[in-house]
Amino acid sequence: MPLRLSTQQIEMASTMVSEYISKQQGHFLSRAVNLAPGQKSAMENFFRDDLLASVRILTLSNERIENPGFYTMLKMFGFKNLPDFMHMAAVTFNQVIVSHQPFTSALLFHELVHVEQYRQLGSVRSFANLYVQGFLTGGGYDAIPLEVNAYSLSARFESDSASAFSVESEVSSFLAPCSK
Repeated sequence: MPLRLSTQQIEMASTMVSEYISKQQGHFLSRAVNLAPGQKSAMENFFRDDLLASVRILTLSNERIENPGFYTMLKMFGFKNLPDFMHMAAVTFNQVIVSHQPFTSALLFHELVHVEQYRQLGSVRSFANLYVQGFLTGGGYDAIPLEVNAYSLSARFESDSASAFSVESEVSSFLAPCSK
């Protein structure tokens, strides 16, 4: 059963998520690097050149992304099944992708879809709002529409990485009903 929160509680949760994303982006940015030439060439038939040039990646070693401090408050609101950042393969903080494991093409592709989602939504705040709303509607991480979109496009990439398609167009089609 989806969690029912007041508009004020949803706004507060979205604000906390947005602030966390921005803080983490700033925290990891100085250690993140550009895509390696091989990574860039593997993705260039799917993503805009300017997106690939702007993204930064970091593979952590002997360190984990910690869960947000506000999880305690969200649990008091009734949130369950919150994503556990410490066990995720990677997390995208706007244009900074932080991974707990070496980047495979599949992992990088999935996270780049999120970078494209951020780009098209226009702000960290818009991404956070849609992410929180999706979590509330679906009742958990696996049903968040932004994740469903990224996993769907990743599966398409993994099934035939030789057949180019525009992630920009696919994300735009996915997001079109969200903007109404």
